[in-house]
Amino acid sequence: MRMAVTQNPWQGRVDHGEQGDTTRLFRIVKALDPADTAPLDHAPVLLGFRCDAGVLRNQGRPGAAHGPDAIRQALANVPAHGLQALYDAGNVSCDDGDLESAQQALADAVHAVLARGGFPLVLGGGHEVAWGTWQGLRAHLDAQHDDGRVLIVNIDAHFDLRTSRPASSGTPFDQIAHACAERGQPFDYVCLGVSRLANTPALFSRAEALGVCYVEDVDMQERHLASRLAELSAHIDAADHVYLTIDLDALPGAVMPGVSAPAAYGVPLPVVEEVARLVRRSGKLRVADLAEYNPQYDRDHLGARVAARLAWRLLR
Repeated sequence: MRMAVTQNPWQGRVDHGEQGDTTRLFRIVKALDPADTAPLDHAPVLLGFRCDAGVLRNQGRPGAAHGPDAIRQALANVPAHGLQALYDAGNVSCDDGDLESAQQALADAVHAVLARGGFPLVLGGGHEVAWGTWQGLRAHLDAQHDDGRVLIVNIDAHFDLRTSRPASSGTPFDQIAHACAERGQPFDYVCLGVSRLANTPALFSRAEALGVCYVEDVDMQERHLASRLAELSAHIDAADHVYLTIDLDALPGAVMPGVSAPAAYGVPLPVVEEVARLVRRSGKLRVADLAEYNPQYDRDHLGARVAARLAWRLLR
C-alpha cells in the first residue's frame, strides 16, 4: 500500500492590494517528507485515507475515496487566522480492495506523525478509517510504554459495532473492542448522535454489553448542549488520551448531503463543532479523523465546506 500523490488541491485566492493579514491555508501548508525525522512541535498534519472498500463491504454507496482531496480543496481557501504551521502527508490509497493492508499503512503513517510530535488529522474515506487511526495511536503509545486510558469519542449516527466479518465501515469499534479485550485494557467508547432508526436492537444490545456510553440524536440538540458538554468533560477528565472521530453522516442531511447515508434528523452543526472544540481544548486529543464525506452526493460543495470547517476547528 502506498502513499499516493494526487493532483495538487492546495490552490486558492490571493488578495492582491488588500491590507492586513490575508493569509489562507494554501499559502502555509507544506508537504511532509516521510524521510524527515525532525520534531513537528505539535503541528497539525493532514493524512488522507482514499478508501471506500469498507463502505462497499457494508453495502453502502461508494465515492468516499474521493473525500480527502475534496476536503483539502475546501480547506485551501480558508483564512489561516494565525495558524503558523500545517503539513500534508499525502494519501494512503486503497485501489485494489485490500482494506486490511490500507488500514495498516494508515496506522504506520499515523504512528510516524505521532513519533515526531505532530497532531495527525486523518481525512477519510469511509469509517473503516477508524481501525487504522486507532491502531496508529495504539502503536505509538506502545512504543512509549504508555498504558494510559484511551477515550474514543465518536460523533456518529451509527454504533459501527457490527460483529460480522470481513471488516467493513460498520465494524471498526467492534474490532477495537476485541483488541482492547485481548490486551486486557478498557474499551472506553462514547458514541454521540446515535439514531435509533439507523441501528438495530442487536446493535443497541451489543453497545450495552460492551458498556458503551451513548447519546441518541434526539438528545444531542442545541438545547441539550450544556449538559452534553459537562458529561463529556467528565469522561475526558478520567482519560489520559482522546481519539476523536467524526462520521459526517451524524449531521442533518440538509447540512451534510455528501455521505453514503444522509441523516433525516441528525446532530446540528453547532453542537458537533462545540464538541470538537471541547475535545481539542482539553489538551488530551492525540489524533482525530473525519469520515464518510462523499463528494459524489454533495450539493454545491456544501458538505465539503462543512467538513473543512470542522477540520479547521481541529487544526487550531
